[in-house]
Amino acid sequence: MEINRVWEMPNKNTFSIKEIRKIIEKYAHGKIIDPFANQNCIASVTNDLDTQYDTDFHMDATDFLKMFDDNSIDTVLYDPPYSTRQVSECYKRFGMTVNKETTQNTYWKKHREQISRIVKPGGIVISCAWNSTGIGKKYGFEIIEILLVAHGSQHNDTIVTIERKI
Repeated sequence: MEINRVWEMPNKNTFSIKEIRKIIEKYAHGKIIDPFANQNCIASVTNDLDTQYDTDFHMDATDFLKMFDDNSIDTVLYDPPYSTRQVSECYKRFGMTVNKETTQNTYWKKHREQISRIVKPGGIVISCAWNSTGIGKKYGFEIIEILLVAHGSQHNDTIVTIERKI
């Protein structure tokens, strides 16, 4: 496993950070999906709750992931809200229910289950977070590279975990 560390200014549009964009270009291939696309148009199929973004779908990420057949996706770009507070703020902003399902680890667990189901063996998931959890061994993935993007000052680092489905 390779671990790299770089310095870049924080940006809410994670995939526009130069070093993160480079890692996506290095690993992303085939049918690429992005359940939290924001303004990114890297993926073949994009989704974002916010209708201001020009994405293919404007759905809850779990529902978006459920649309795909088993073993049908080559790459998932996974940049969800990093904390339960961020999930709660996002859901409230769109008038969606904030409850136990959206403010506990089950929020991300549902995504991991769906991602594990839809990614082909040998497929790649590029996860961004404040931790290196990624999708995980439990769901049949192995880490092949980690990129730590330090933002300096009082900003949390972004940890990019690249995993391959075994």
